[in-house]
Amino acid sequence: QVQLVESGGGVVQTGGSLRLSCTASGRTFGRHCMGWFRQAPGKERESVAAISWRGRSTRYPDSVKGRFTISRDNAKNTVYLQMNSMKPEDTAVYYCAASVFELSDLDTAYEYWGQGTQVTVSS
Repeated sequence: QVQLVESGGGVVQTGGSLRLSCTASGRTFGRHCMGWFRQAPGKERESVAAISWRGRSTRYPDSVKGRFTISRDNAKNTVYLQMNSMKPEDTAVYYCAASVFELSDLDTAYEYWGQGTQVTVSS
């Protein structure tokens, strides 16, 4: 069992930066692929980043590649999402999730989810 708690959301201006954190409880955190997803009103949930359990592999969609960076510290049971050069279209609720798969950007591959944190980018 893994429980996830996100933090770091808020309001930022276009071009600004935010860093989200997700802290996990559970002894098996280091064996899970971690992902960040987002869901904007009226839109489907989409992956924005994923990282393998050792942190050696990452995956991003084109929409955030070069702007977002996912990282993890297994000693602290924490995964991060650094978001730079933010755009109004990045506005959404952001969720972190854990998966027993090695690396995936499919939400169906993730069995544990956080409660979400709101990110708003003002124009």
